[in-house]
Amino acid sequence: MTHEFSELVVGGVFVSPFMAYAVASLAVFLALRPILRLIRFGQWFSHPAVAELSLYVAILGLLTMVL
Repeated sequence: MTHEFSELVVGGVFVSPFMAYAVASLAVFLALRPILRLIRFGQWFSHPAVAELSLYVAILGLLTMVL
C-alpha cells in the first residue's frame, strides 16, 4: 500500500507534509493549553515543560498516523 504525499506550496517553495502536520499539532496543542491550565496539568509532573513537550509529540504522532 503506497501513500501519495502532496507537497504544500508556500510562496513558490515546496514544504514537506511533515511541516504541515507540525503546525497543525502546534495549533491543537495551543488550543488545549487553557484546558491544561484549568485542570492544573503542570502540578502533576516534576517537569511540566517536558510533560507539555511529550504531549505535543504525542499529538504530532497521532496526526501523522491518522492523516
